[in-house]
Amino acid sequence: MELEELKQKLKRMIVEECEKEDDIAWNDILDDEMLFGSDSRVGLDSLDALQLSLVLKKTFAIKVEGSKESRKHLTTINSIANLIAENS
Repeated sequence: MELEELKQKLKRMIVEECEKEDDIAWNDILDDEMLFGSDSRVGLDSLDALQLSLVLKKTFAIKVEGSKESRKHLTTINSIANLIAENS
């Protein structure tokens, strides 16, 4: 899968799986913007992180554990795409 195609898939997956359809359109998410936190336009929280981790495991066979080291890979679309690329 091409990198841009992967990023689009991740954006769609985040919006659908984390039920953010009413908050933001997938194509409005920037590749390098923060996905989590009060300053984030996407506004994901810890429950969304868990859901995202499960979907990444199911879809890409990527395991993201609860440690801070693992969670840093979920900060942006670019960081998630890089994690997938490194492990595929």
